[in-house]
Amino acid sequence: MTLKERITEDMKAAMRASEKERLLTIRMVQAAIKQREVDERVVLDDAQVIAVLEKMVKQRRESIVAFEQGGRADLAEKEKAEIALLQVYLPTQLSAAEVDALIKEAIATSSATSMKDMGKVMGAVKAKAAGRADMGAVSASIKAALGG
Repeated sequence: MTLKERITEDMKAAMRASEKERLLTIRMVQAAIKQREVDERVVLDDAQVIAVLEKMVKQRRESIVAFEQGGRADLAEKEKAEIALLQVYLPTQLSAAEVDALIKEAIATSSATSMKDMGKVMGAVKAKAAGRADMGAVSASIKAALGG
């Protein structure tokens, strides 16, 4: 079963169970997937669907910060609930230790010594951790490891 099919089945289950919040979030996911398919005139595979989901999670994290700064805890909680529902469809996240190990391995294989080599290291880590780690945090860790 593809990820898109799983999302559709979960939507049907949410309809049957009358889970309004979950249903709204799943429909939002389906709309984002459909929008990208129409825009690019392609049928998205699982990797591309994961990219859409990651983008949605990132947008919600940014919204949480804005809502908390604006004193809107109610809206921040709504965004956190949506993130929890979206993460069900994402691969399990790597631990900090696993990310650090990937960074060390990438630095060793690319012979990186300074910030000039950040792109090489980031590319190697992204290839192995795509969808399983927050790339913003990974970038910060690479900068720290390279002394930047």
